[in-house]
Amino acid sequence: MSGPDELNAQVDTRQAHPARMYDYYLGGRDNYEVDREAAERIITVVPEIVAGARANRAFLQRAVRTLVAEHGIRQIIDVGTGIPTSPNTHEVAQAIAPQTRVVYVDNDPIVRAHAEALLTEVGHTAFVLGDVREPESFLEQQQVVSMIDFSQPVALLLVALMHFVPDHEDPAAIVARLRDALPDGSYLVLTHATMDRATADTIAPIDELLEVYAQSSAALTMRSRARVLEFFEGFDLLEPGLSTVGEWRLGPEDPPPQWLGIYCGVGRKR
Repeated sequence: MSGPDELNAQVDTRQAHPARMYDYYLGGRDNYEVDREAAERIITVVPEIVAGARANRAFLQRAVRTLVAEHGIRQIIDVGTGIPTSPNTHEVAQAIAPQTRVVYVDNDPIVRAHAEALLTEVGHTAFVLGDVREPESFLEQQQVVSMIDFSQPVALLLVALMHFVPDHEDPAAIVARLRDALPDGSYLVLTHATMDRATADTIAPIDELLEVYAQSSAALTMRSRARVLEFFEGFDLLEPGLSTVGEWRLGPEDPPPQWLGIYCGVGRKR
């Protein structure tokens, strides 16, 4: 486990980080002044980003419940997990099926520190450092190989992640490489920010949001519905198809359906 000195040496607190900004939107405390300043700058012009972040998190939880309870998934790889926020993926899954195995993957040392502290006494759960742009960097790690049986279906979570991969790095090809590493019957859970439905009144605030992220450690690339659907090539989307995080399979206690500028979907590999 990383000690405070090692962690402080690895974490750059001079530049805002999207994972820590996301933690701030969710009401967390694992962020720095530079993250709070960047997040508040965005909230000023796009206040609905807070609702979007929380709806994104709620979608993740509904998707995990659906796959574990209704589709028998018992192993999950959560890539780009970000700073742990309860209930976490393993808490949601293991509340339904305690034997469910969950591997968290992230490339941020502060995420590693928090995840390792959280998972010290949690069974069937692990964290590994890895980057989605280099799938082999985590798929071939011993912790992953020993925990995940790639002859059986796996749920792959790419939640609020691929919009941080720019076009020149070919994000659809990255997802395809991950898909090809999974057996048939596996599932992809993905969310992605979009500018669809932007109006003349909202273009300027969105441009401000993009500028803030461009100055952070990972720029944001919004994509259209058609571009997001490309990530699901080779997957059959569960009903209601490509939806939004404010609309996908809402329960009776969830807020009314709303457009929040984040597409989402759950697909089954053919």
